[in-house]
Amino acid sequence: MSTFAAAVGRGKNGWTASELDLGGLADIDEVVDAMRDVEPDADVTLLFVESDDQYLAVLRLDEGEDLRIFGSDSAFADESRIGAMLLGEIEAPALELDELTDGGADDEDDDKPAVDPDADPVGDAELLNDLGINAHRLLTLCGREGTMPADVTAEICGRIGCGDEMEELRDA
Repeated sequence: MSTFAAAVGRGKNGWTASELDLGGLADIDEVVDAMRDVEPDADVTLLFVESDDQYLAVLRLDEGEDLRIFGSDSAFADESRIGAMLLGEIEAPALELDELTDGGADDEDDDKPAVDPDADPVGDAELLNDLGINAHRLLTLCGREGTMPADVTAEICGRIGCGDEMEELRDA
């Protein structure tokens, strides 16, 4: 399973980004330690984990504490060791994707589903609210049929002000 993991930390001088290798980490505590190392004085640190162009996990650490986790699909935990490490402890499902349909409004793309009916998002969909990405927007981005995790990460990073830093990591 191919995985891309990148953390961004917002400190006094703006955002710092770093690619992380999660392969050698044993548990979620080691992931949190790696997130802290990105920007030790960060008020907020986000970790984006994309797997097989199918799954996205977003982890948030406020001031080095208070871990919050969101996963685009619970199947990630079943299909990989990294997914199980990141999402395995989450018990509460995120809001239902069914709630995101627009109730049959006429649309030119009627033949294309608005959301992936098989997706089962889990965790805290509200973890980016104060950064300008509400739960509805996050779930819509993750659940839209054909949207890749990298696209979701790029949109989130662009909106919160660290898009250039994330793009530089991908281009490296």
